[in-house]
This record gives sequence, C-alpha cells and structure tokens, in this order.
Amino acid sequence: MSNLFDSLRDKLSNTTKRIVLPEGSDERILEAASKLAQEGAVTPVLVGNPDELKQKASDLNLDLGNADILDPNNYSQFDAMVASFVERRKGKATEEKAREILKDENYFGTMLVYMGEADGLVSGAAHSTADTVRPALQIIKTKPGIKKTSGIFIMVKDEEKYAFADCAINISPDSQDLAEIALASADTAKLFDIDPRVAMLSFSTKGSAQSPETEKVTEAVKIAKEQNPELALDGEFQFDAAFVPSVAEKKAPGSELNGDANVFVFPSLEAGNIGYKIAQRMGGFDAVGPVLQGLNQPVNDLSRGCSADDVYKLSLITAAQSL
Repeated sequence: MSNLFDSLRDKLSNTTKRIVLPEGSDERILEAASKLAQEGAVTPVLVGNPDELKQKASDLNLDLGNADILDPNNYSQFDAMVASFVERRKGKATEEKAREILKDENYFGTMLVYMGEADGLVSGAAHSTADTVRPALQIIKTKPGIKKTSGIFIMVKDEEKYAFADCAINISPDSQDLAEIALASADTAKLFDIDPRVAMLSFSTKGSAQSPETEKVTEAVKIAKEQNPELALDGEFQFDAAFVPSVAEKKAPGSELNGDANVFVFPSLEAGNIGYKIAQRMGGFDAVGPVLQGLNQPVNDLSRGCSADDVYKLSLITAAQSL
C-alpha cells in the first residue's frame, strides 16, 4: 500500500496542486490538511472562518503551514462566483438564490474548482455522498461523451493491484453506461501504474448463457471496442475466465486477455459492491476508494467514518487525477 502512495507523491512532486477540503472544522480534516501542508506535495484549501480554524488547529497542536483558508462569508471574489454559478445553472438559480446556495461549503468549494482556484475537492467526512456529488454534477459536470460518473476501487495486496468498477454509484447500468465505465476505469487504472487489461464481467463467458443481462454486457464490449479499439478489453467473462489463464484457455480461447485481466467492470452495483468486499474481507486486499471518475475535474467522496489518513490519501489521489 505504501508503494502506491509513494508513487502518487512522486507524480505530484513538481506540481502545485490545490485541493479543497470544505469541512474545515472537522478534526480529521485539519489533521490531514496539516500533513499535506507540511509535505508540500498538495496545498490544502480549507473552507471556514480563518480565526476559528487556526485556533482549533492550535488547540490540536497542528501546524497548517501553507494551507489556505477561505470563508464564504468573507470571500473577495464572491460576487464573481455568484455570477458564474448563475450562468452555469442556466436560469435554474436566481442571483439571490445563488448567494444563499454558495454559503454551503460544498457548493462554495466546488465553485472554487470550477473557477480554477483549486484543482479538485474532497468531502464527505461530515456530509452524505449526495451532498458531495450533487454540486459536482450540477457545476463541474461529466466529461464530453460521458453521461454518468462512476466509482472505482483500487484493490491492493503486497505487489498486486487491480481496479474494480462500478462499486459505488450506478445501480443498474445499461450497455452504454458499462462501456463508459470501462473506458473511464482504464484511464483511472493508469494513474495507479496499472497497464489496463479490462474484463467485462457476467455470469456467462462468451455466450455460455444467454439472457438480457449477458446481452447487455456483450453490447457494452462492442461499444467500448468501437470507441477505443486499441484498449485491451474483452468479455463477457465469468470472473475465473478473466483471471485464471488455464480457465481462460478452456472457456475463452483466443481472447486477447488470456486470463490476465487487471481491470474488472461489474454488470451492476450489486455485483460490484459484493465483489470488492469479498476481495477485501476474505482476500485480504486493501480497498482504496471509491474514486469518482468521469467528471471534468476531480471530486471525491469520503466515508463519514473516515480517518485523517483516509482524508490525506484521498487528497493525494484527487490531486493526481488532476494531472
């Protein structure tokens, strides 16, 4: 696991990435911000009252160093932010309503990213996933050609690294969604030094069973291959045919993956969530994530049970996504 984050720090060593941490009054956020500020790979941007946050950090014996603290109630560019938000929402918010909305730390922080004042955002220590993701979808939005964001986990055990998606967002993706998830997951995998070999999973291998569920995956493979024919991607596969060369030889002879996949796209959130937790709890893998993908600029969601170390690590990942 340490090698994974050493690699991310190396990628960030000559950059000046700024990551917004909207929940500035949370002790875990302050502790992570202190570590980030001291290391210098990422500049944390805390949202809150500067005097209050500095006093709280002092009480906790934390040094915020070069961290920035921005207050929605006293921000010099607030009028410009309001105007930008009204324009972005295309008539869905009046100026008066925008001024109210942007006092919310998540909306304020997301607008900092949108306006180029920061490179990414990490929230969720004290907010729901919806509170973190909604402003991102409304303001930052998804990349061209991508309709939905998705969540990927990087599964790490000693020298082994794999990517599992979507394990966090889309309950019942259709073929187009699965293709988008596959292509986005391949890009995210590269960030973690995984040369992507993408398997589209099902309960069937190459037509061994036929149903609307398997046909959905088969169609997703076709769409993804049309959009990126150079990517090593194949399916539909049962997991063993994607992962075990001897099984692949029997069930999927001639597949370009040859049982050597390292990016696994699950057919539903139900399957993905179960799959990553089995690998985590029974297989002894560490699950890094979920990392949100498909947005124009990176925004990531913490668990409300997160530790300061989780905040620190997700901040590094978010900064690396912006490279």
